[in-house]
Amino acid sequence: MARLIKNQVRKLRQEHQYSQKQLAEMVHVSRQTIISIESGRFQPTLELSFKLALVFGKTIEEIFEYIPE
Repeated sequence: MARLIKNQVRKLRQEHQYSQKQLAEMVHVSRQTIISIESGRFQPTLELSFKLALVFGKTIEEIFEYIPE
């Protein structure tokens, strides 16, 4: 059974007018990690998910959506 996690990271980053580099620095990861999360190639750890939620002032559920197939 395939599973998919969609996210709103790119949308929220753009709304806050952060570059990928700025967001990466805020949550202590590489710019490549942000690119991979936004493209859906990488699922962040729970810790990184919490950091992103704090930066955007959202809950994890508002940023990430689990979609079972």
